[in-house]
Amino acid sequence: MALRINDTLPNLHVVTDQGDFDLHDWIGDSWAVLFSHPKDFTPVCTTEFGAVAQLSAEWAKRGTKVLGISVDGVEEHKAWKGDIEKTAGAPAGFPIVADGDLTLSKALDMLPADAYLPDGRTPAHSATVRSVFIVSPDKKVQLMMTYPMSVGRNFAEVLRALDGLQRTYQQPLATPANWEVGQDVIVALSLKDDEAREKYGDLDIKLPYLRFAKNPG
Repeated sequence: MALRINDTLPNLHVVTDQGDFDLHDWIGDSWAVLFSHPKDFTPVCTTEFGAVAQLSAEWAKRGTKVLGISVDGVEEHKAWKGDIEKTAGAPAGFPIVADGDLTLSKALDMLPADAYLPDGRTPAHSATVRSVFIVSPDKKVQLMMTYPMSVGRNFAEVLRALDGLQRTYQQPLATPANWEVGQDVIVALSLKDDEAREKYGDLDIKLPYLRFAKNPG
């Protein structure tokens, strides 16, 4: 079945370069970012994994764990991390799943159920394994982004989206276009004006259905 936002992340047992674990146990009470790529030792993904490594303090500040996913093996991951760290100038301390049998890639709906990796395969055979998933502590998928092989992912945007998700998590709030931390947020239509004021203080009402609150705590 296709994976959708608010679905529970499949609790698969995965093999990584840092040991084996069940996904839900690994997430624990944290937020999690899962980011996948079609093959080790590829140029764009090397820069992306390097960007993730450079942001280690930002992930920690947000109580977020990061997990790479690849259809290559553990030993390839370990060797590739040397290249990642060399080019990024930062340790790649996050685990990378060795999804050689494609179980996780298929469970996350990145590959069709009948997909397989032929001998001599190239990144094109797993090109759609180029996604980002943000998962909340209740193990629900909160966001999905999928990129083509030719466009490197913007992890500043991943951080911004994570900030927005954490800011609005389990609250009747949303963030407007281009929102950044500290800016006003939108009050959901599930609250009437008086209810919204009681909960969040003064409102900036632009339209009957567009009401801003001052970045409530």
